[in-house]
Amino acid sequence: MPTERITFPGHDGSELAARLDLPDGPHLATALFAHCFTCGKDIPAARRIAARLSSIGIAVLRFDFTGLGHSKGEFANTSFTSNVDDLIAANGYLTERGMAPSLMIGHSLGGAAVLKATSKLNNIKAVATLGAPFDPEHVTHNFAEALPEIMAHGAAEVSLGGRPFRIGKGFVEDLAEGALAPSIGALNAALLVLHAPRDETVSIDNAGEIFLTAKHPKSFVTLDSADHLITRSEDAEYAADVIATWARRYIALAPPAPPPGAPEGVLRVSEADPEGYLTDITSSDGHHLLADEPLAYGGTNKGLSPYGFLSAGLGACTSMTLRMYARRKGWPLAHVSVDVSHNKVHAQDAETAVGEKIDTWKRRITLTGNLDPEQRARLLEIADKCPVHRTLERSSKVITELVDDPVPASA
Repeated sequence: MPTERITFPGHDGSELAARLDLPDGPHLATALFAHCFTCGKDIPAARRIAARLSSIGIAVLRFDFTGLGHSKGEFANTSFTSNVDDLIAANGYLTERGMAPSLMIGHSLGGAAVLKATSKLNNIKAVATLGAPFDPEHVTHNFAEALPEIMAHGAAEVSLGGRPFRIGKGFVEDLAEGALAPSIGALNAALLVLHAPRDETVSIDNAGEIFLTAKHPKSFVTLDSADHLITRSEDAEYAADVIATWARRYIALAPPAPPPGAPEGVLRVSEADPEGYLTDITSSDGHHLLADEPLAYGGTNKGLSPYGFLSAGLGACTSMTLRMYARRKGWPLAHVSVDVSHNKVHAQDAETAVGEKIDTWKRRITLTGNLDPEQRARLLEIADKCPVHRTLERSSKVITELVDDPVPASA
């Protein structure tokens, strides 16, 4: 996943630090990610969600709000409104680069901010929230004991997540005035609400309020036992997969034209888990698949194995070939199913060295319909003419070249 480290001016002109995670393959759409209260762009949930979205062609911009992380400016002078304005500034930056976002994602208070910002933007087609509060003032419970001092003296230093932050009176008052109901009701975008029922920081009641206030199209998905920060990798990956699948319905993922000499485009295969075997597969036309190894071989079994994909290709091609032939002949073929199994056997009877193993695929074809014996026999012959069958049975040539590392080790 190529990543650009960039800066752009925030709501008050302060430089905001950001990462733009780009797809390895075709760039099909752009998303804007807003982090949780006092968090940052580099928390595990943000990184994992950005990685999964970029693997299917969606570039993701994640940045630190003013005064947080590596961004400049004073956090004490920020507010919920300034967070919204920072998001609008980020949207403007991407638009100027010719990458206007169509998807916004917000975590916790960032979720409230994207709801507010989306109501002011015309280019956003879909917005997803994770553990977002219905009332932005909800976050004040994180420093409730300091509220009297803040209101009496204008500001106070509080500890949040083991780090000191100076919270001003203006921040608290702005939160109190940040009612989301009007913005959610006027949202001109599809909405996806993700929330964990056991979230102890922002209760799931908030998700219910957001969902009920929004107009259709809207969806709600539970994050089950995830914590508020979505710290477990499996929870972040699940959230990202749900967002990616859901967003396809509402944002344009128009693929570019295939390159010359590759009529079906280029298939990009990229590691999703360097410590295991999980692999992202993205085609030029925007399809996304997962490959993995079974648990018994050290994988996580989240996708077909490489040989499983070969078997699937043979089975799918067989079914399609039979359907094309029966349709052209006008035969009453009602349904086709193909069971495929793969094994390596010793090639004792083949024209290979004794003891050498060859790959063997076994196909069991079931044809349903009012077919006579001659038609069934002919379809069995046609099965052997499917292109993938022929490819597997004849010699193929694989041309391999090494591409220079786009990110040298010394960088």
